[in-house]
Amino acid sequence: MLLNEKKNHYLRTGLILTGLMAALALVGCVWTPYSPTAMSGSEKFLAPCLRHLFGTDNFGRDIFSRVLAGAGTTFFISAATVCIGAAAGTLVGAFTGYFGGWLDEALMRVNDAVTAFPSILLALVFISLLGFGKYNVILALGVAFVPSYARVIRSEFARHREMNYVKSARLMGAGHLRIMFLHILPNTRQVLLPTLVIGFNNAVLAEASMSYLGIGVKPPDVSLGYMLSESQSYMARAPWYMLTVGGVIVLLILGVSLLGEGLQQKEWGRGRYAGDPGSARAVSWVGPRGGAGHRPDGGRRRDRGPGG
Repeated sequence: MLLNEKKNHYLRTGLILTGLMAALALVGCVWTPYSPTAMSGSEKFLAPCLRHLFGTDNFGRDIFSRVLAGAGTTFFISAATVCIGAAAGTLVGAFTGYFGGWLDEALMRVNDAVTAFPSILLALVFISLLGFGKYNVILALGVAFVPSYARVIRSEFARHREMNYVKSARLMGAGHLRIMFLHILPNTRQVLLPTLVIGFNNAVLAEASMSYLGIGVKPPDVSLGYMLSESQSYMARAPWYMLTVGGVIVLLILGVSLLGEGLQQKEWGRGRYAGDPGSARAVSWVGPRGGAGHRPDGGRRRDRGPGG
């Protein structure tokens, strides 16, 4: 259970901004005022008005409708990237951190070699092999984010595997998989949750950067990064184009960043025995000296996050 004895303004502000942007993205997936691809030769470069809240672009397309659709695309790609990277990275990090030995050494050396390259550069390699497209971008970024998640999870599992609550679970007959995923993994949540949020933020930046460079999402799909790339050519004639698209990207990244900072500053409650003391499930919430995954530094860990 999470305790929040002090007001966490970062968390509150991040939840509000991220929730607002997520709501816009969800709305854009099911409804837009106009078709994001509908063109109108008589309505090129219209300034923001009641009919077109964000104005129109060089093809007369409604920018607000395209921003809604683009935000939905960016959210979908970023969320899918985090799911792929976190799932695969958690499996690799859990097994290497828990068992150690030659498998740990081999996989971590491969992980170090892959981490030496920026995530966008790795994604470029995959895109050149797989081709363009929304799903290829997801696969490329997801694979590129695996090493970062694996390193974070591996360090936590290596730290927890010799703690008293894990030894107690072993003595009570719990198997390795049960200890790993029902005992240790929940006790890494105060590191894992901020890492997931930071990874989502980095995925947004990576997708927008790739689309901006023309190697990400391609038309007819709409992307915020691709729209930003288009708008720079008309910055003098239609400044609202770049300002609105850029502002949405900034608000999205700011909201997720504040959410991640709030999670890092959040006070996480100590675990306790729940139910039958003889059950291995109850032991899973007993951390070192009675705390469930309680960090001596209060959880103020500063990681760049996956893909950083």
